[in-house]
Amino acid sequence: MAKKKIALITGANRGLGFEIARQLGNLGITVLMTARNQLTADLAASHLTKEGIESYGVILDVINQEDISALPDFIEKHFGHLDILVNNAGILLERSSPATFDIFQKTFEVNTFAPYLIATTLLPLLKRSSAGRIVNQSSILGSITRTSNQEEMDSSFLHPAYNASKTALNSLTVILARQLAHTRIKVNAVHPGWVKTDMGSTLAPMEIVDGAKTAVRLATLPDDGPTGGFFHMDEQLPW
Repeated sequence: MAKKKIALITGANRGLGFEIARQLGNLGITVLMTARNQLTADLAASHLTKEGIESYGVILDVINQEDISALPDFIEKHFGHLDILVNNAGILLERSSPATFDIFQKTFEVNTFAPYLIATTLLPLLKRSSAGRIVNQSSILGSITRTSNQEEMDSSFLHPAYNASKTALNSLTVILARQLAHTRIKVNAVHPGWVKTDMGSTLAPMEIVDGAKTAVRLATLPDDGPTGGFFHMDEQLPW
């Protein structure tokens, strides 16, 4: 009998992270839902448990190196393997503040450094999987091609720290995919769409349930699926 798949989702206590966990859980995958404190993580997991999904809360502040370093032993001890990592946690701090040094630093720590460091820390577990998948939650705002198109992207969407952090995350996605090309692991970046979350606001046209679909699709790719790409739904996006 095949082992039940295990997925870890960062920033899973609300919004897109929570819905990604729900949709993966509804596919029969055990979901590890991370948040910055245990109470919040456990509360999020309890909501999905009530829906019949096997879910567990895991403490993870994505910029806390001790939390990241503790993940492999925790997963090994309690679950024995890991099949899917969804780097969902992200921040946008520039709506009410200019792009100061402090904002650049905080934004890159969460949006760029953390996903890469979490992925590389968990690689030994993911390499054991018959179908390891790493999904990095990016944004169309990280596409240089789209950002440079003045007709397509209004200047109100030009957030220096946020956009640059997602461009850098896209680059790390490609690098990691190439480094793992000889393995069964696939690494891809996601543009979820403009979604009605705390970050996306109520002005966004997409519902959270639809915004989660691309990440879920890439987290469950078949063996012949793509790696090292940038996607929204079934569309491959330009870097």
